[in-house]
Amino acid sequence: MPGFHETRYRARIAVTPEDLQSAQRLRALCFLGDVTQLDHDHFDDLCTHVMIEKTATGELVCCFRILMLTGGCEIAQSYSAQFYELSALGDFQGKMAELGRFCIAPGLTDPDILRVAWGAMTRFVEENHVEMLFGCSSFKGVETDAYLDAFAVLRARHLAPRRWWPRVKSPSVFRFARALERHKPDLKVAMRRMPPLLRTYLMMGGWVSDHAVIDRQLDTLHVFTGVEIRAIPDARKRVLRGLAI
Repeated sequence: MPGFHETRYRARIAVTPEDLQSAQRLRALCFLGDVTQLDHDHFDDLCTHVMIEKTATGELVCCFRILMLTGGCEIAQSYSAQFYELSALGDFQGKMAELGRFCIAPGLTDPDILRVAWGAMTRFVEENHVEMLFGCSSFKGVETDAYLDAFAVLRARHLAPRRWWPRVKSPSVFRFARALERHKPDLKVAMRRMPPLLRTYLMMGGWVSDHAVIDRQLDTLHVFTGVEIRAIPDARKRVLRGLAI
Protein backbone atom coordinates (compact mmCIF):
# COMPACT_ATOMS: atom_id res chain seq x y z
CA MET A 1 0.00 0.00 0.00
CA PRO A 2 2.55 2.59 -1.13
CA GLY A 3 1.80 6.18 -0.21
CA PHE A 4 -1.09 5.27 2.06
CA HIS A 5 -2.06 8.02 4.50
CA GLU A 6 0.83 10.39 4.94
CA THR A 7 0.43 10.81 8.73
CA ARG A 8 2.33 9.61 11.78
CA TYR A 9 1.41 6.07 10.70
CA ARG A 10 1.54 4.20 7.44
CA ALA A 11 -0.06 0.93 6.30
CA ARG A 12 1.62 -1.59 4.05
CA ILE A 13 1.43 -5.22 3.04
CA ALA A 14 3.98 -7.61 4.55
CA VAL A 15 6.25 -8.75 1.72
CA THR A 16 9.22 -10.51 3.33
CA PRO A 17 9.62 -13.35 5.84
CA GLU A 18 10.99 -10.76 8.26
CA ASP A 19 7.81 -8.69 7.89
CA LEU A 20 5.67 -11.70 8.73
CA GLN A 21 7.82 -12.56 11.73
CA SER A 22 7.47 -9.02 13.03
CA ALA A 23 3.69 -9.35 12.84
CA GLN A 24 3.79 -12.77 14.50
CA ARG A 25 5.98 -11.37 17.27
CA LEU A 26 3.55 -8.52 17.94
CA ARG A 27 0.67 -11.00 17.95
CA ALA A 28 2.52 -13.18 20.48
CA LEU A 29 3.02 -10.15 22.71
CA CYS A 30 -0.65 -9.14 22.48
CA PHE A 31 -2.29 -12.56 22.68
CA LEU A 32 0.24 -14.68 24.55
CA GLY A 33 2.05 -12.05 26.61
CA ASP A 34 5.44 -13.28 25.39
CA VAL A 35 7.59 -11.30 22.94
CA THR A 36 10.10 -14.16 22.69
CA GLN A 37 7.60 -16.33 20.81
CA LEU A 38 5.96 -16.15 17.40
CA ASP A 39 2.19 -16.53 17.14
CA HIS A 40 1.61 -18.52 13.96
CA ASP A 41 -0.68 -21.09 12.37
CA HIS A 42 -1.30 -22.53 8.92
CA PHE A 43 -3.68 -19.69 8.01
CA ASP A 44 -0.70 -17.32 7.88
CA ASP A 45 0.38 -18.89 4.59
CA LEU A 46 -3.08 -18.23 3.08
CA CYS A 47 -3.51 -14.64 4.19
CA THR A 48 -2.50 -11.13 3.22
CA HIS A 49 -0.84 -9.46 6.21
CA VAL A 50 -1.23 -5.73 6.84
CA MET A 51 1.23 -3.82 9.00
CA ILE A 52 0.68 -0.39 10.53
CA GLU A 53 3.98 1.32 11.34
CA LYS A 54 5.20 4.63 12.69
CA THR A 55 6.12 6.64 9.62
CA ALA A 56 9.21 8.17 11.20
CA THR A 57 10.76 5.02 12.63
CA GLY A 58 9.13 2.02 10.97
CA GLU A 59 8.12 0.64 14.40
CA LEU A 60 5.25 -1.85 14.08
CA VAL A 61 2.27 -0.69 16.13
CA CYS A 62 -0.60 -2.75 14.70
CA CYS A 63 -1.18 -5.67 12.39
CA PHE A 64 -3.93 -7.91 11.04
CA ARG A 65 -4.40 -10.53 8.37
CA ILE A 66 -7.00 -10.98 5.65
CA LEU A 67 -8.22 -14.27 4.19
CA MET A 68 -10.12 -13.98 0.90
CA LEU A 69 -12.99 -16.34 0.05
CA THR A 70 -14.81 -16.44 -3.28
CA GLY A 71 -18.12 -16.78 -1.46
CA GLY A 72 -20.06 -18.59 1.22
CA CYS A 73 -19.29 -21.92 -0.41
CA GLU A 74 -15.78 -21.60 1.07
CA ILE A 75 -16.81 -20.51 4.57
CA ALA A 76 -15.66 -23.83 6.09
CA GLN A 77 -12.10 -22.91 5.08
CA SER A 78 -12.07 -19.83 7.32
CA TYR A 79 -10.37 -19.51 10.69
CA SER A 80 -13.71 -18.67 12.32
CA ALA A 81 -15.25 -21.94 11.17
CA GLN A 82 -13.07 -23.76 13.72
CA PHE A 83 -15.15 -22.17 16.48
CA TYR A 84 -18.58 -21.45 14.97
CA GLU A 85 -21.02 -23.52 12.93
CA LEU A 86 -21.35 -21.26 9.90
CA SER A 87 -23.33 -23.34 7.41
CA ALA A 88 -25.99 -20.62 7.20
CA LEU A 89 -23.41 -18.41 5.49
CA GLY A 90 -22.85 -21.07 2.84
CA ASP A 91 -25.53 -19.44 0.71
CA PHE A 92 -23.86 -16.03 0.69
CA GLN A 93 -23.19 -14.90 -2.88
CA GLY A 94 -20.22 -12.63 -3.34
CA LYS A 95 -16.64 -12.33 -2.21
CA MET A 96 -15.91 -12.47 1.49
CA ALA A 97 -12.89 -11.37 3.51
CA GLU A 98 -12.04 -12.64 6.98
CA LEU A 99 -10.22 -10.13 9.18
CA GLY A 100 -8.13 -11.87 11.80
CA ARG A 101 -5.42 -11.56 14.46
CA PHE A 102 -6.06 -7.82 14.73
CA CYS A 103 -3.90 -6.31 17.47
CA ILE A 104 -2.41 -3.01 18.58
CA ALA A 105 0.82 -2.87 20.60
CA PRO A 106 0.11 -2.76 24.35
CA GLY A 107 -0.01 0.70 25.85
CA LEU A 108 -0.79 2.51 22.59
CA THR A 109 -4.14 4.31 22.60
CA ASP A 110 -3.74 6.77 19.72
CA PRO A 111 -7.04 6.58 17.76
CA ASP A 112 -5.16 7.37 14.54
CA ILE A 113 -3.75 3.84 14.59
CA LEU A 114 -7.23 2.37 14.31
CA ARG A 115 -8.21 4.96 11.69
CA VAL A 116 -5.24 4.08 9.49
CA ALA A 117 -5.97 0.36 9.94
CA TRP A 118 -9.59 0.81 8.84
CA GLY A 119 -8.47 2.98 5.95
CA ALA A 120 -6.22 0.15 4.80
CA MET A 121 -9.03 -2.38 5.19
CA THR A 122 -11.42 -0.12 3.25
CA ARG A 123 -9.00 0.12 0.38
CA PHE A 124 -8.55 -3.66 0.37
CA VAL A 125 -12.32 -4.25 0.41
CA GLU A 126 -12.93 -1.88 -2.49
CA GLU A 127 -10.00 -3.05 -4.61
CA ASN A 128 -11.02 -6.70 -4.19
CA HIS A 129 -14.80 -6.16 -4.51
CA VAL A 130 -15.50 -7.72 -1.11
CA GLU A 131 -19.19 -7.98 -0.23
CA MET A 132 -18.94 -9.31 3.34
CA LEU A 133 -16.31 -8.69 6.00
CA PHE A 134 -16.22 -11.03 8.98
CA GLY A 135 -14.06 -12.38 11.77
CA CYS A 136 -13.79 -13.00 15.51
CA SER A 137 -13.92 -9.90 17.72
CA SER A 138 -11.99 -10.49 20.93
CA PHE A 139 -12.45 -9.36 24.53
CA LYS A 140 -9.28 -9.63 26.62
CA GLY A 141 -9.36 -12.48 29.13
CA VAL A 142 -11.80 -15.36 29.60
CA GLU A 143 -13.80 -14.08 32.59
CA THR A 144 -17.21 -12.75 31.58
CA ASP A 145 -18.16 -10.61 34.58
CA ALA A 146 -16.41 -7.44 33.38
CA TYR A 147 -18.20 -7.60 30.04
CA LEU A 148 -21.81 -8.33 31.02
CA ASP A 149 -23.01 -4.85 30.08
CA ALA A 150 -21.26 -5.05 26.71
CA PHE A 151 -22.71 -8.48 26.00
CA ALA A 152 -26.18 -7.29 27.04
CA VAL A 153 -25.96 -4.46 24.49
CA LEU A 154 -24.89 -6.93 21.82
CA ARG A 155 -27.87 -9.10 22.70
CA ALA A 156 -30.33 -6.21 22.60
CA ARG A 157 -29.13 -4.45 19.47
CA HIS A 158 -26.66 -6.37 17.36
CA LEU A 159 -27.48 -10.07 16.97
CA ALA A 160 -26.99 -11.59 13.52
CA PRO A 161 -29.85 -11.77 11.01
CA ARG A 162 -31.51 -15.18 11.17
CA ARG A 163 -30.51 -16.00 7.61
CA TRP A 164 -26.79 -15.81 8.57
CA TRP A 165 -27.12 -17.05 12.18
CA PRO A 166 -23.81 -18.50 13.55
CA ARG A 167 -24.51 -21.56 15.69
CA VAL A 168 -22.58 -23.13 18.54
CA LYS A 169 -19.67 -25.39 17.64
CA SER A 170 -17.02 -24.82 20.30
CA PRO A 171 -17.32 -26.91 23.48
CA SER A 172 -16.63 -23.86 25.66
CA VAL A 173 -18.97 -20.90 25.17
CA PHE A 174 -20.83 -18.19 27.06
CA ARG A 175 -24.40 -18.04 25.74
CA PHE A 176 -24.88 -14.39 26.59
CA ALA A 177 -28.13 -13.91 24.63
CA ARG A 178 -29.77 -16.53 26.81
CA ALA A 179 -28.01 -15.68 30.08
CA LEU A 180 -28.58 -11.91 29.94
CA GLU A 181 -32.21 -11.82 28.89
CA ARG A 182 -33.14 -9.71 31.92
CA HIS A 183 -29.88 -7.81 32.32
CA LYS A 184 -30.31 -4.04 31.93
CA PRO A 185 -26.95 -2.71 30.74
CA ASP A 186 -25.20 0.48 31.73
CA LEU A 187 -24.55 1.90 28.25
CA LYS A 188 -21.48 3.90 29.27
CA VAL A 189 -19.89 0.87 30.88
CA ALA A 190 -20.87 -1.28 27.90
CA MET A 191 -19.15 0.97 25.37
CA ARG A 192 -16.10 1.36 27.58
CA ARG A 193 -15.74 -2.42 27.77
CA MET A 194 -16.41 -3.00 24.07
CA PRO A 195 -13.22 -3.72 22.07
CA PRO A 196 -12.38 -0.86 19.64
CA LEU A 197 -12.43 -3.20 16.64
CA LEU A 198 -15.90 -4.42 17.54
CA ARG A 199 -17.16 -0.87 18.11
CA THR A 200 -16.11 -0.02 14.57
CA TYR A 201 -17.87 -3.08 13.16
CA LEU A 202 -21.06 -2.09 14.98
CA MET A 203 -20.91 1.49 13.67
CA MET A 204 -20.86 0.00 10.18
CA GLY A 205 -24.02 -1.98 10.85
CA GLY A 206 -22.20 -5.13 11.91
CA TRP A 207 -23.76 -8.02 13.82
CA VAL A 208 -22.57 -10.78 16.13
CA SER A 209 -23.24 -14.35 17.22
CA ASP A 210 -25.52 -14.95 20.22
CA HIS A 211 -22.66 -16.55 22.16
CA ALA A 212 -19.01 -15.90 22.91
CA VAL A 213 -16.33 -18.55 22.51
CA ILE A 214 -13.98 -18.98 25.47
CA ASP A 215 -10.54 -19.29 23.88
CA ARG A 216 -8.10 -20.20 26.65
CA GLN A 217 -5.19 -20.65 24.26
CA LEU A 218 -5.26 -16.95 23.32
CA ASP A 219 -6.82 -15.85 26.64
CA THR A 220 -9.80 -14.18 24.96
CA LEU A 221 -13.55 -14.27 24.71
CA HIS A 222 -14.65 -13.72 21.14
CA VAL A 223 -17.84 -13.30 19.17
CA PHE A 224 -18.33 -14.01 15.50
CA THR A 225 -18.80 -10.67 13.76
CA GLY A 226 -19.98 -9.87 10.26
CA VAL A 227 -20.93 -6.85 8.18
CA GLU A 228 -22.40 -6.78 4.69
CA ILE A 229 -20.68 -4.03 2.74
CA ARG A 230 -23.86 -2.91 0.99
CA ALA A 231 -25.55 -2.47 4.38
CA ILE A 232 -22.97 0.03 5.69
CA PRO A 233 -24.68 3.43 6.11
CA ASP A 234 -23.74 5.91 3.36
CA ALA A 235 -22.34 8.43 5.86
CA ARG A 236 -20.06 5.77 7.36
CA LYS A 237 -18.93 4.70 3.87
CA ARG A 238 -17.91 8.28 3.11
CA VAL A 239 -15.86 8.44 6.30
CA LEU A 240 -14.12 5.14 5.56
CA ARG A 241 -13.39 6.13 1.95
CA GLY A 242 -11.89 9.36 3.23
CA LEU A 243 -9.52 7.36 5.41
CA ALA A 244 -8.52 5.19 2.44
CA ILE A 245 -7.38 8.08 0.22
